[in-house]
Amino acid sequence: MPDVAAVIPAGGRGSRMKAEINKQYIPLGGIPLLARTLMVFEGCSLIREIIVVAAPGEEDLCRERVIEPFGFTKKIKIATGGRERQDSVFNGLMEVDPSCEYVAVHDGARPLLTHGILMYVLDAAFEEGAAVAAVPVKDTVKVSDEKGYAVVTPDRSRLWAVQTPQVYKRELILEAYENARRQNFKGSDDAVLVERLGHPVKLVMGSYENLKITTPEDLEVAEAILRRRGELR
Repeated sequence: MPDVAAVIPAGGRGSRMKAEINKQYIPLGGIPLLARTLMVFEGCSLIREIIVVAAPGEEDLCRERVIEPFGFTKKIKIATGGRERQDSVFNGLMEVDPSCEYVAVHDGARPLLTHGILMYVLDAAFEEGAAVAAVPVKDTVKVSDEKGYAVVTPDRSRLWAVQTPQVYKRELILEAYENARRQNFKGSDDAVLVERLGHPVKLVMGSYENLKITTPEDLEVAEAILRRRGELR
């Protein structure tokens, strides 16, 4: 099986959490969010190395609070984040060992990822070259005009909410990022950069439990999910 590097952007300040520290270090069941995320990749035999992209100035904090206390055995590098997420992921990609054939990009603040979903996305990427976790949209979605009036109601049956992990051939995601940098294009996720090259991106069923922790309410939901899974008392 191919070797895979994981790039974990973890530099978001998370102002909506209303916390004094970066949300990556907020405890979830006594363990920092970021540490729980890394544990999923630690447990996957296909992951050869992990690159954590920390906020500028938080590299030592990341090492001291997340990496050193939890006994990770895989090779973990810390890269410095950029101004925006896209810049941070690019910095992480620059640290990937060239011998890794694929790269999995996953939000540090999605600690409820399961090994099963990670493997589904990896398997799809090995076949297609690009695959992302996503879930069907539950609610009706409206497109508005500049004044806030609804103008289009897309067919919900074909709409997906994209998550991470997103897995790509290393050469493909590097080409996509370099192309975006040349054109000064900023995308809402990694997949759109690949799509702009004309390469298809396979959507793989994720999970509604694969939350991105953004607000204090998300933490409460995450704790409830972990209790139901038997991972938290």
